Formats: sequence, C-alpha cells, structure tokens
Amino acid sequence: MKSITWDYPNPHLLPLTVDDQHLDAMRHTNNVVYLAWVEQVAWHHSHQLGLSWDDYVRLGHGMVARRHELDYLAPTVAGDQLLLATWIISADRLSITRAYQFVRQSDHKTVFRGTTRWVCVDLESGRPRRLPAEFEHAYQRALVPPEATPDTR
Repeated sequence: MKSITWDYPNPHLLPLTVDDQHLDAMRHTNNVVYLAWVEQVAWHHSHQLGLSWDDYVRLGHGMVARRHELDYLAPTVAGDQLLLATWIISADRLSITRAYQFVRQSDHKTVFRGTTRWVCVDLESGRPRRLPAEFEHAYQRALVPPEATPDTR
C-alpha cells in the first residue's frame, strides 16, 4: 500500500475513529462534525505548542475563527480510522492560517481538506488585537516554511 502523501511536511496528527454519534441520517459523517474536528485538532496542536485556554485567559487574548474553507472529498462511516492533520501555513501580527487534511488510514485516502483564518482578539472586548509575544513565538515555531508547497492540491 502506498504511504500517505501529506499536503505539507511535518503534520501535527490526531488519530480519531468515526463513531455512530458522528453520523447523519445517510450514515455518513455529518458535515458539522468535520468542523468540530477542525477545532479539536487545532486545540490539540495549540496545546502541544504550549498554549492552553488557561494561557489565553492569563494573557487576555484568544484566537477566533474568521473564515473557514472546507472541502468534503469522500464520505466516512462508523469504524473508519482517521488521521486529522493540521499545519500553520501563514502568520502575521493579527492572525494565523491553519490548513487541515483528514486521511482515512485503511486506504490513505484524503477525505477532507480545509483552511481556517484564526484572528487574535482581546478576550474582554472581542476586538482584534496583535498576537501576544507568547502566541507569536509558539505559532512561528510551527509555521510551515514558505518554500513548502502543497503536494496534492
């Protein structure tokens, strides 16, 4: 069997098994579940980078979704084992952009791709704010180098 072709190098991975609770009336994973998984793998990666909700509260800043682009490429069903991958593909003073690729392990098929632009906001006012130094350091450390282009897009 061929190996997984990731869109970018060094993905942050979160394994997950599709469960009956994830399915819709058509017995496929519901589209809103993929959005929840986007958030789940993003938080998992942020925690690995040393940023938790407690850090957000301590710093008075957080990241909120400004824009999602989601491409559902193949259905998944109960029992499918997936690898949820994410990368930080761009960062500036106010925001980061994450890319996502979800792969079914049994056949290495990419079943989902997406991107989210996350914007830094002041937790009290909700207004956009510059990324605190701790955010910048953590996210820059994980930033995909500009020369790394997607392999399969």
